[in-house]
Amino acid sequence: MNGSGRIRIIGGTLRNSRLDVPDLPGLRPTTDRVRETLFNWLQPVIEGSRCLDLYAGTGALGIEALSRGAAMLTFVEREPKLVAALKANLARLKVEASVVADDASRWLKGGGKPFEVVFMDPPFADGEWEKGAALLEEGGWLSDSAWIYVESPRAKDLALPVTWRPHRQGQAGDVAYALYRRTLSDPLS
Repeated sequence: MNGSGRIRIIGGTLRNSRLDVPDLPGLRPTTDRVRETLFNWLQPVIEGSRCLDLYAGTGALGIEALSRGAAMLTFVEREPKLVAALKANLARLKVEASVVADDASRWLKGGGKPFEVVFMDPPFADGEWEKGAALLEEGGWLSDSAWIYVESPRAKDLALPVTWRPHRQGQAGDVAYALYRRTLSDPLS
């Protein structure tokens, strides 16, 4: 995204609300089309869920989840300008959520209650997919049947935990996106 701008919430109680987005290098908000696809996939499970927007960036994924009935949301973002913009957007929209101003990897080394839905879209330049996924899995951050959304460069092969089974996936330009379901038992046993 070039220059500061706005992102539109596409569904739920906050539909058509706009999020102010600061101008930062490497910031790549999830497009409307991809968010609409993702939330169509999550529609049966998002209402009442505990969600984590890890590497939150603009917070568009988490705010979309809140708009569609998520019961609780935690945003984790390390960039101070994005944290400030996220807090301002939440206040303006009168939406309550927890905003953690910290590096995702450092925060994941702490402890907390498991989440049912996790959005994992780290800055592409940082290459945090495998590290973040391992910390989520090993740290008890995921419910037994959690849904995990992962956005990455199209050409990137990800080594994700074996307990994450692909559910649905797609591509938009140079971006690959996939929804995984955590499965602790072997479906063939």
